[in-house]
Amino acid sequence: MQGSQADSKPQIRPAEGRLGILTPGLGAVATTLMAGVESVRRGHSKPIGSLTQMATIRLGKRTDNRAPLIKDFVPLARLEDIVFGAWDPIPDDALTAARQAGVLDERDIAPIADFLAAIVPMPAVFDARYVARLHDCTNVKQGRTKRDLAEQLRQDIRNFKEKHELDRIVMVWCASTETFIKPGPQHATIQQFELAMEQNDDAIAPSMLYAWAAIMEGVAYCNGAPNLAVDIPALTSLAEQRGVAISGKDFKTGQTWLKTVLAPGIKARMLGLAGWYSTNILGNRDGEVLEDPGSFKTKEESKLSVLHDILQPEKYPDLYKDFSHVVRINYYPPRGDNKEGWDNIDIVGWMGYPMQIKVNFLCRDSILAAPLVLDLALFSDFAQRAGMKGIQEWLSFFYKSPMTAPGLHPEHDLFIQQTKLKNTLRHMMGEDQITHLGLEYYQS
Repeated sequence: MQGSQADSKPQIRPAEGRLGILTPGLGAVATTLMAGVESVRRGHSKPIGSLTQMATIRLGKRTDNRAPLIKDFVPLARLEDIVFGAWDPIPDDALTAARQAGVLDERDIAPIADFLAAIVPMPAVFDARYVARLHDCTNVKQGRTKRDLAEQLRQDIRNFKEKHELDRIVMVWCASTETFIKPGPQHATIQQFELAMEQNDDAIAPSMLYAWAAIMEGVAYCNGAPNLAVDIPALTSLAEQRGVAISGKDFKTGQTWLKTVLAPGIKARMLGLAGWYSTNILGNRDGEVLEDPGSFKTKEESKLSVLHDILQPEKYPDLYKDFSHVVRINYYPPRGDNKEGWDNIDIVGWMGYPMQIKVNFLCRDSILAAPLVLDLALFSDFAQRAGMKGIQEWLSFFYKSPMTAPGLHPEHDLFIQQTKLKNTLRHMMGEDQITHLGLEYYQS
């Protein structure tokens, strides 16, 4: 959690009025999110996979039997009060985009076709140099400089808020992975960043323009891709100055989610690791984009950091000093959004004897991602109303590469992340932290 909090319950503005959720990108993830929320609102489905809608939170001792739903404990925006909007370089409305994505069956799309058809993407800030292999990109903003384009995004936000009579807005990046960009002096301060925008510097990617526009408009920003975007000193400091909640990066959905479950188990038992080989096949837009070496490099950096940070080979050299970690992603059109991940895990046990764990995970990428987007939007809105500005590390649960304060080691263990998230909610609502010590039940 960002910043120091008083021992007493912080002042949290109520979730009154309408909440806008703006997504750069109107592809498989965004349309699956929108369709799912509307389906829940009409009583056609349940919000499975969403912590904000389905998870409980324990309060007090186990014997107190206090375990309300999170949404009943924390003042979150209601699903009925959410309004969706998006930008996309492809002009298709959400209905056409959802059908094109091939994630949802027609039996789930048809009952809400009117709702989806009404969501038409605004022209996007798009540059093919940063995202290769996208086609039919005709819905694109024009501007003399990147600063001009970013100012157009700010105007879009203001227009969207006024048109739909919104009280608050959250922005969640649901677009493609951009090519790898190494942090440089252009990202160090807001002055250097804004100068680089005006000079059309190649180090300023489109996702950074969205992040800057969001922060300048007081809109919480969540980075769902591994892009270098809001996680640069210029924008983290700007978010602090303007009281905006930010988080990222890269939704933790399929294979990496499993790694954050399995790797802590291996470490907890003090078993060694010789190697972890991961490969994926997928056929959606994300898979096609990741065929580009630059975009894959960005994704690879996000994926590779997880095991090292969990296992801490510098602390446990006898167990993890020289393990091999290989990640492969292959575009295979017949699979569409149905991704398949194979993991071959070579572990080492007592007296150095080798063992293997093999996992074959047939998942649905956007089905896993959509509830994460909803939760991030609702929790970020809550953080904003509670005055929690800057980096929201307590939202690490949802990301492959969580943002942290400078010099701070990121926590990747899913169960520690879950504890951090729930304890943050308890703290903000004036409840005691849960330590799981348990001695109080046995000592008089």
